[in-house]
Amino acid sequence: MKQFLVPNWLIIVGAIGQMFTAIIYPYIRHVVFDWYNDIKKLKPLNQEIAKTYGRYIQGLNFSFGLISILFTNDMQNKSSLAVALTGLIAAYWTGKVITQFSYYPMYQIPKKTIFKIGEVLMNTLFITFSVVFILLFIVNLYGYLNKS
Repeated sequence: MKQFLVPNWLIIVGAIGQMFTAIIYPYIRHVVFDWYNDIKKLKPLNQEIAKTYGRYIQGLNFSFGLISILFTNDMQNKSSLAVALTGLIAAYWTGKVITQFSYYPMYQIPKKTIFKIGEVLMNTLFITFSVVFILLFIVNLYGYLNKS
């Protein structure tokens, strides 16, 4: 069977997209969702917990992108670490997509055209990340299991 590789350019596009989501995340929280005003309604400890989780999300998105850019070839070298890392990233983005469509009521997004376009583009990015890393995971897992 011919060896299949995910094109490096696709991994890099996904990486840049993940880093973009980390950079744009504070703007979306502040401008689109008015998140900080909602957070002020929580008790101080819960405010800090919510902010911390927000930073974790931002940090993971950026880190996954940075790792993918710096180690593009290693992301599909069929090692146990490649299987684990691409599996983790695939699960992360697949979970995000499922959560996005199952639990987040999108009716609260402002009705301006720019925000509607942004919603479609961000969801497209999330789905793309999920598909790219599921594919990488499958390629790595298949290669890892079939090493001679």
